[in-house]
Amino acid sequence: MPENGPRESGYGQPAEWTPRRACWLAWPTPGEELWGSYLQQARTELAALCSAIVGPSGQGEELEILVQDEEQQQQASEELDETRVRFHRMQYGDIWLRDTGPVFLKNATGKRACVCFTFNGWGGRYLYAGDEQVSREIADRAGLKRFDCDLVFEGGAVEVDGEGCCIAARDCLLDPQRNPGADLSQLETVLREMLGVSRVLWLSGSLHNDHTNGHVDTLARFIAPGRVMCMKAVGAEDPNAAVLEEVAAQLSEFRDLSGGKLEVVRIPSPGLVKNERGQVLPASYLNYYLGNRVVAVPTYGSAYDARAVETIGRAFPERRTVGLSALAILQGGGAFHCVTLGEPR
Repeated sequence: MPENGPRESGYGQPAEWTPRRACWLAWPTPGEELWGSYLQQARTELAALCSAIVGPSGQGEELEILVQDEEQQQQASEELDETRVRFHRMQYGDIWLRDTGPVFLKNATGKRACVCFTFNGWGGRYLYAGDEQVSREIADRAGLKRFDCDLVFEGGAVEVDGEGCCIAARDCLLDPQRNPGADLSQLETVLREMLGVSRVLWLSGSLHNDHTNGHVDTLARFIAPGRVMCMKAVGAEDPNAAVLEEVAAQLSEFRDLSGGKLEVVRIPSPGLVKNERGQVLPASYLNYYLGNRVVAVPTYGSAYDARAVETIGRAFPERRTVGLSALAILQGGGAFHCVTLGEPR
């Protein structure tokens, strides 16, 4: 950890509702191991997400899109409205920039920076060429001051309220395949310094077949300081019913910096979502992207899609809330929050 890290330099990770200059995404790459027959569907869903982020009047965020080569850039150009898009050719393995990319920071005067953690393929599960350095590449392309950190970390493992409080994925960061020998005290010290937070709330739990070891962005999201949203099983076949109740119980005991308990808002879970081979997928409505003018909520063809979109929309009345299919992207293990990286204005 650097002697003059982000916190000492006055930086901190802003809340998701902070105004954005741009959103960084990566174009899905060919390869049987990555997408198989879902490649084109994943690209179509990503293009629809991009359109929602830019907005019908073009007044949302700009888009910074990673592509590996000229052919991919041409493919992306054919599916995207290029008026708000800037392409960046670089090597990367997959599209999960929330985890492989940097964490954007901001200080009280509006100056921005990045912290680049160490990435090891979600504990060595999925190792693709380029993912280990894409964080630094993006920071350099953005032209921002960079802080490097040895901690193995993924951006989906934390959620901040913008006022110094952070929910962190205990099972993920304590994973011996990520940070062997580390304890909560050591991890907390690093998170406080690198993210500029004062209190870390450790959340345990993981959705069925979630290879991330329980990333927070599938389990709980701050919707305002002191208010957090999580899911509730509403169908008899929900494979995550017990986990979701445990998550809600933990959140109800958490306290913010003022000492008050968090207000917990529940939304329905998608229930049982399976792929064509009958495997349960880690579907979560909480993996939405909160843009300047839109809330893009992933949908999965579930009977609870419409209710979830409506409930999330009530939490952000100043934004347009849209439900967009993410079933193909989910085949890769995540949804809209996982594939987006908002750069603050």
